[in-house]
Amino acid sequence: MALRRLCERVLGPSGLGVEPDTRGFFVRLQGRALASSAAARGRCEALVYHQHGEPLRVIQLETLKSPQLRDSDIRAQMLAAPINPSDINMVQGTYPILPDLPAVGGNEGVGQVLDVGSKVTHLKPGDWVIPSDTGLGTWRTEAVGDMNGFIKVPNNIPLLCAATLGVNPCTAYRMLCDFETLKPGDSVIQNAANSGVGQAAIQIAKARGLKTINVIRQRPDLQQLTDSLMSLGADYVITEEALRKPEMKELFKKVPRPRLALNGVGGRSATEILRHLEKGGTIVTYGGMAKQPVTVPVSALIFNNVKIRGFWVTQWKRDQGHDLLQEMISELCDFIQAGMLMAPVCTKIKFQDYQTALEAAATPFISSKQILIM
Repeated sequence: MALRRLCERVLGPSGLGVEPDTRGFFVRLQGRALASSAAARGRCEALVYHQHGEPLRVIQLETLKSPQLRDSDIRAQMLAAPINPSDINMVQGTYPILPDLPAVGGNEGVGQVLDVGSKVTHLKPGDWVIPSDTGLGTWRTEAVGDMNGFIKVPNNIPLLCAATLGVNPCTAYRMLCDFETLKPGDSVIQNAANSGVGQAAIQIAKARGLKTINVIRQRPDLQQLTDSLMSLGADYVITEEALRKPEMKELFKKVPRPRLALNGVGGRSATEILRHLEKGGTIVTYGGMAKQPVTVPVSALIFNNVKIRGFWVTQWKRDQGHDLLQEMISELCDFIQAGMLMAPVCTKIKFQDYQTALEAAATPFISSKQILIM
């Protein structure tokens, strides 16, 4: 209320007659007030683990001292952060890269800049930013880091879109662009179609004029999930059991055989989507939820010449650098602003209720991504 009274004193009760950046002024003023408040506190709350293990057992809510702001740093108030499978794996100690312990959980999210160091010129208080790499520890109320560790995003896109932008949509975008040259009318087949990557792939493919064949597991809410994926733009939604039936031949009379398959499951599911690839097509593995190896029939290699590839968006970001990442994020934000890319199905959970979110994230057949709201 004090901040609003100050704004009214400067701008008038409604900001009328102020040209033309009333909202921008308010955001900047709000950012300065938040920065001053944060500096006075010098503290933030964070979800910390001191040892690896199951998240519900090892993660605790702790109060940490905020680092000092260096010349090239920014300080951001975290607004929202999702719980991704890779975040859980990192806490468990099974992910390929692990932070030093104790560590703050979370690798994705969106924050609002509170303050910037003297050498930071491309970011200002009020801007929204997302991490450019893993390791920030986004499950916290406030983050400080080097300016190159953040990517600016528009602060007029939906909060949940911004919070879930840096991992799954980027993974889907790169796999659709980098492994096969696809043109409008071509098709893509994927398992784990209800995952965050799967939902993003459906929407990005539709925006590019591609057809999608989406494979999901049999489940109690099958029709509800099917309707949800179709509303995103899925062309076909089938179960893993249907994938193995002769009726698949009828489907390929309506749509060309896919040149690209996206595998987030592994095991038999990966083998089955691979069988339906066009000759010379590519299967790209980005996840292994079944925790089983990808088995490739010899005939697929010899007679169909399929290509077996893997993709890890974290490595792509590190190899390609800040400029290409910013370019991709900008294009994805254009999709969002055009209404062609929405956030995955999400459940918002208050930050202090993190245990509820962690429990739901580990529950089978819950397609909704858990989002911590700071």
